Amino acid sequence: MQQDEVAVRVRQVIDATGVSAREFARRIVIDPSKLSRSLNGTRRFTAAELARIADIGGVDVGRLIGTTAGTADDATPGAAGGPAGGAASMPPTVRAPSPPRPPSPPPEGGRPLQIVRETVRLIAERGFHAVRVADIAAACHTSTAAIHYHFPGRDELLEAAVRWCMDEDTRRRAEATAGTRHAGEELRLLIELQTPRTEQQRRQWCVWLDLWAEAARSTTVGRLHVEYYRQWRGTVADVIRRGVEQGVFRPVDADGTALALTALIDGLASQVLATEPGLPGTGAQAMHDALVSHVDACLTAPVAD
Repeated sequence: MQQDEVAVRVRQVIDATGVSAREFARRIVIDPSKLSRSLNGTRRFTAAELARIADIGGVDVGRLIGTTAGTADDATPGAAGGPAGGAASMPPTVRAPSPPRPPSPPPEGGRPLQIVRETVRLIAERGFHAVRVADIAAACHTSTAAIHYHFPGRDELLEAAVRWCMDEDTRRRAEATAGTRHAGEELRLLIELQTPRTEQQRRQWCVWLDLWAEAARSTTVGRLHVEYYRQWRGTVADVIRRGVEQGVFRPVDADGTALALTALIDGLASQVLATEPGLPGTGAQAMHDALVSHVDACLTAPVAD
């Protein structure tokens, strides 16, 4: 098969979905730069990536690779053929087959995103190394073969889980701060988003703590960790620079201040999650108050008399 022909077919699938290549990369849970290189012919699509593209695009893998093969996800065996003839030739003990049940609706966002979402949820509850492929398959109401079809190895599934968490965190920050012009208010919104008050926020932090440990051992996850923190610290630094320009923050080194603030957020969140809820001075509110006090003491410009 010609790789450029595959790239053309994949681009047709992306165009048919009506979304950008970056958004499509998010849906199939791969690095946008990998998708770009594959579309440009400088990188080959993996079999698992083509499976996810076919799932999201609603086409057969065979269409992408130029064969007649279909997808393997959730395949069910068809009815066995029998001899020709009417009901009269059928043995009395054999019943006519029941009408086929309508197919179940596809999971929201497609099978690949469902697998990644359930993987993240199970990591938050049990830790990555305690989660089996069979557990993920059960949560998705599918087979282990379907999981391996989209994510052949544990490392690839972990990478997809990290990338999905990064994308979700970035999306929530963008939504929460959209339209905010006052840098001081925006920084406090970012602090609020990082404070593990809700069950969802606590789950997200549990995942990050588990992934940090993996980043120390895995080159792939480590690169993603570096990429995420570069973006996150860059976001905080940009808010601080804007605050200095607005006069609401003191003239500080934005990059160094962002490094210190994000490290403080990580350390306080780790303490909140590592201690029993309800203990005085260790909860989410205490973390929030400490961060606001730090901003007021080290960043907020004094009010002119």
